[in-house]
Amino acid sequence: MGWSVLILFALGLGGCTQAPEVSPGRPADPVSGNSGFRATGRQGIVVSISRPASEVGLGTLKRGGNAMDAAVATAFALAVSYPAAGNIGGGGFMLVHPAPGEGPPVVIDYRETAPAGAFPTMYGKDESQFTHRAVAIPGTVRGMALAHRRFGRLPWREVLRPAILLARDGVPLDRHLSGFLNEILAEARAHAEFQRVFGKPGGGLWQTGDRLLQPDLARTLELLASLGPDAFYRGPIADDIFAEMARGNGLITRQDLAGYQAVERQPLHTRYRGVYDVYVPPPPSSGGICLIEELNMLGGFDLASWGPESPQTLHTLAEVMRRANCDRARYLGDSAFVEIPARLTTPEYARLQASSIIPGKATPSRELCQDLPLSPEGDDTTHFSVIDRDGMAVANTYTLERLWGSRIVVKGAGFILNNDMRAFNLVPGVTDTRGALGTPPNVIAPGKRPLSSQSPTIVARDGRVFLVTGSPGSQSIPHTILTLLINTIDFKMAPEDAAEAPRLSHSWFPDEIVFECPEDYAGTMAALRERGHRVVPTGPRRQGDAHSIWVREPGVYVGVADRRRNPEASALGY
Repeated sequence: MGWSVLILFALGLGGCTQAPEVSPGRPADPVSGNSGFRATGRQGIVVSISRPASEVGLGTLKRGGNAMDAAVATAFALAVSYPAAGNIGGGGFMLVHPAPGEGPPVVIDYRETAPAGAFPTMYGKDESQFTHRAVAIPGTVRGMALAHRRFGRLPWREVLRPAILLARDGVPLDRHLSGFLNEILAEARAHAEFQRVFGKPGGGLWQTGDRLLQPDLARTLELLASLGPDAFYRGPIADDIFAEMARGNGLITRQDLAGYQAVERQPLHTRYRGVYDVYVPPPPSSGGICLIEELNMLGGFDLASWGPESPQTLHTLAEVMRRANCDRARYLGDSAFVEIPARLTTPEYARLQASSIIPGKATPSRELCQDLPLSPEGDDTTHFSVIDRDGMAVANTYTLERLWGSRIVVKGAGFILNNDMRAFNLVPGVTDTRGALGTPPNVIAPGKRPLSSQSPTIVARDGRVFLVTGSPGSQSIPHTILTLLINTIDFKMAPEDAAEAPRLSHSWFPDEIVFECPEDYAGTMAALRERGHRVVPTGPRRQGDAHSIWVREPGVYVGVADRRRNPEASALGY
């Protein structure tokens, strides 16, 4: 799971100002906030990958909606304006921190589930991930409906109306999305309905400024607005999905769709440095447990005295990531099917884990998994953040699994289906040093939710939101969030600097640090190699895309767009 980019819109208390867009290659002013990737405000901020979607969220706040209304409106708008990952055919997790005094944080789990006809060994080793058999039961519509019913203020139909208009009237394409469409259309030539829906009318390549019209999707969204979520799971949209499954020998039945439910859960929690309350989703999110394990381990180290660029800091980060991801493989899956040890998120377990970290030497990953048999050698997501004038915050991460999911567009309905069945451990018993996992907790079973690294995160201090964040990036998701947190809390970086700072990740296997290593880090990388680490640069596709909101003081918000995936991200202030 991997791509997303942000646009920010801020609601303030004074007059109306619009930040000028930043020309490609021209640095923005990180101090004044008058930039293409930073926004400040007092009444609310919406941060997402798509300018049209963020405008929808902003407009919802201006019409009197709260953060949940804006989040749901943004999610449906992203299904129109960023169909590579924004979706109604996928699933994800939402973390809600109500306004102060309005109750505890809540997680809405709308992760996809395996159909009743699924079984552990259903996939061959070389089977394509872009088939109807790769589609899990979508959860996004049920999840958004549950969240809106629980926390929303505006009528459901009013919240969906902007997305309907966006699909009907068309999305103006920026340079990023036009290029993205051209790439996938060249790659997905075998998918006729995808070509019909997303191909440029009359042929040729999409250009910046062209308008993408999606009349089929507009009709689908109109049905959802008029009939509610049951239209998707029991009504006319369900009929369309079942017909699509029949065309491609997919596994999803009418009964599968009718039986799907989103789940309200209690978030996992830890307190970092004795002050900051960190809330994350529980399993089937693995990212939440991994992040808590890593923070708990780091609590025993004086990172601030070492500094963010110190080899000792980066060595320690890699070692805590290595240990958390080993536990991920060993223990984590859907908690309805797997008993997950409660000790994983305890301070006592973290101290035990941290005690095994050797300051000057990397721990070979094989040494952490002697009880797990290793076989012989042989992403994609988007996140957005919202906060309103009352202090309610929403962090939402959702996915189609791979970019553009299965590439299967439901005929006549205009939306893409996920390929999230591929998020299970597909070959039971086969775990190798290249990163393949076949451990039992995440093996396919009917009705089971595949493990996900998605981890929308909210950090609070004294009961008030301090930071709202999340990221795409598969197993690197908690590591992206981790670096953002320690940059802000331990190293006291300004929001822009915390977002821009280099990131690293260690996934247990492959046994390597993947590092956004700029040239001036050559000495640091050499020091890590001397400790026994293998260091691999990320290359042009950098780690994560953390679209975040900081609360500078009560009622004063700062949103920062992560520009790693889309340099054209921009901000508007009101």
